[in-house]
Amino acid sequence: MADELVHYTVAGGTATITLDSPHNRNALSAQLRRELSAALERAKADDAVRVVQLTHTGSVFCAGMDLKEARGAGAGDQGVNEFPKILDQLWSSPKPVVARLAGPARAGGIGMVAACDIAVAVPEATFAFSEVRIGVVPAVISLTVLPRLQPRAAHELFLTGELFDAHRAVEIGLLNACVPADELDATVAGYLRSLTLGGPKALAATKELLGRPRPATPADGFAAMNELSAGFFASEEGQEGIRSFAEKRKPNWVPAD
Repeated sequence: MADELVHYTVAGGTATITLDSPHNRNALSAQLRRELSAALERAKADDAVRVVQLTHTGSVFCAGMDLKEARGAGAGDQGVNEFPKILDQLWSSPKPVVARLAGPARAGGIGMVAACDIAVAVPEATFAFSEVRIGVVPAVISLTVLPRLQPRAAHELFLTGELFDAHRAVEIGLLNACVPADELDATVAGYLRSLTLGGPKALAATKELLGRPRPATPADGFAAMNELSAGFFASEEGQEGIRSFAEKRKPNWVPAD
């Protein structure tokens, strides 16, 4: 039986999903894709989980698709069905997802970073949309990457395949923060802790809200947004939050320290 390539643990309301395939730079092999998708489904269904951390072992976060497996494979065998599902699982997860990068990401790996809600990397992390340089197109990952990137930067980096560093990744919207290696874990932990303070249903609805198309004018959206807001004010979760604020205590969804 093959060794597990993706590990899943839960502590303090956080599910940590760890890519552990350093021999191929955490490339998206068929086995890793299957295990990662299963771990994301597990986190979604786990009532003990409030937020998800996506991290890795080894010096590389994810090198993209496993090109050794892709060599000689037909169009139906390139992970084109599994990988979009993984990106959608990350993007549409009702529980916020934080990516922790202690090393580089390439191609599909960047697609996963972009699909997460928050991403933090060390300065040594580098990035490249290397697809065009091997004669393929960054098609699938464009659906998560392009909403994050500044348009000019997207054209430059998608078309040239040039390497860029974590500082520029912050500037163009791919990352939230670039911090020294000795501050990475504390920074990620701070984001995770902040996310657990939000109501679970409110976080899920807010994630959905962030992904909605914008109305042409604010007036076109006020009726729907007022209904959404009023419903949450009257909900059990909303009322618990209001009571806890008045009583100067933590709401019942905040994990114990």
